[in-house]
Amino acid sequence: MKEEKSCGAVTYYKDNQDFLFLLIQHKNGGHWSFPKGHVEKGETEEETALREIKEETGLEVELNNQFRETTRFSPKKDVMKEVVYFMAKANSNKVTRQLEEVSQFLWLPYQEALNKITYSNDKDLLIKAQNFLQ
Repeated sequence: MKEEKSCGAVTYYKDNQDFLFLLIQHKNGGHWSFPKGHVEKGETEEETALREIKEETGLEVELNNQFRETTRFSPKKDVMKEVVYFMAKANSNKVTRQLEEVSQFLWLPYQEALNKITYSNDKDLLIKAQNFLQ
């Protein structure tokens, strides 16, 4: 079985007293999730997460690696994928989406984000992130 690894982050922006979470709709599959992408040779997990967030959204973020969660799933036959997620605080809510990979993006409060996310493992991730922020 082939192993793949990606890294990304639950990205948030503090608007007054509210936390808004960034969801992106991936062109590949149309699902709503968090910014993430494949680890390139020689990169650390943190470097991959920062690069992917910047590429997909144009955002500068502060990565918090005190929050580190891993999901595993099989995206296709004979492939097992591990995705490592951190927390990332965006310095701005001005997104410049990567047209090749991102159909849409939304900044949503917790409950709306939870309802919008496509896959249950990503919903679980958001619940853990929300608990971490509190």
